[in-house]
Amino acid sequence: MREVITSDGRTLAVEEWGVPDGTPVLYLHGSPMSRLARHPDDSLYTGLGIRLITFDRPGFGGSTARPGRRVVDGADDVAAVADALGLGRFAVYGVSGGGPHALAFAARHPDRALRVASLAALAPRDADGLDWTAGMMDGNVRSSEVALLDRDAMTAHLGADASAPPKLPDTEAAVLSRPEVSAMLGAAYAEAVRPGLGGWADDVIALFGSPWGFDPGSITVPVRLWHGELDSVVPAAHARWLASRIPTATLTVQPDAGHAGHFDATPATLAWLLEPS
Repeated sequence: MREVITSDGRTLAVEEWGVPDGTPVLYLHGSPMSRLARHPDDSLYTGLGIRLITFDRPGFGGSTARPGRRVVDGADDVAAVADALGLGRFAVYGVSGGGPHALAFAARHPDRALRVASLAALAPRDADGLDWTAGMMDGNVRSSEVALLDRDAMTAHLGADASAPPKLPDTEAAVLSRPEVSAMLGAAYAEAVRPGLGGWADDVIALFGSPWGFDPGSITVPVRLWHGELDSVVPAAHARWLASRIPTATLTVQPDAGHAGHFDATPATLAWLLEPS
């Protein structure tokens, strides 16, 4: 782990995996996760010659909190990490809550984003024409309601059962029960909430309760969207909405996959990110 200091004096905790001198790919974790979250088979990165870079969003793990942050603000944190590591243009992908942050980077820094992928990710809360909570599991519906209140209310809501990663629907069990996935998620979650629940609260408010701060329709770089049709954590309608707004996007909806199906979709996603643009 290394620390990157942003222009406003905050710390971002950064981790690297795979091949040190390989092709850089930056990964944006879900929520509540941390820089330790990734596909658990590290040979996937070494086999493809990838230098995988992850970092804690503000308030998670070793990164300084930034109350009131918007999704678009995460784009400049990506740029700060890239600057510290000497990266010019590179590919970015995000899973679940990380997907919107990957799209934010594409919108805000099109000169630096080669390709962007978003897996099992949310659409903005103010998405025109989208019934945002339709088909969504009860826990996320409730979080979306609390996200419209304030940070204290959200922190208290999350604290009601924060001793373990949030329970996902039974449809996700086949993937989440894999020992390597379970071990990775447990470690990534423990690191995420180690400093407290403030970062998680800020993430949920940014994703569930606030405008993102950018128009997905402004993205000009190649975008790959993936979603599982059986996903009730983030319903597939969110990906369809994004695909209809992003002119450069291609969408794959997998009929037999749920939210955690993004793990199995990652190898093909990484191969696509490495293709010439």
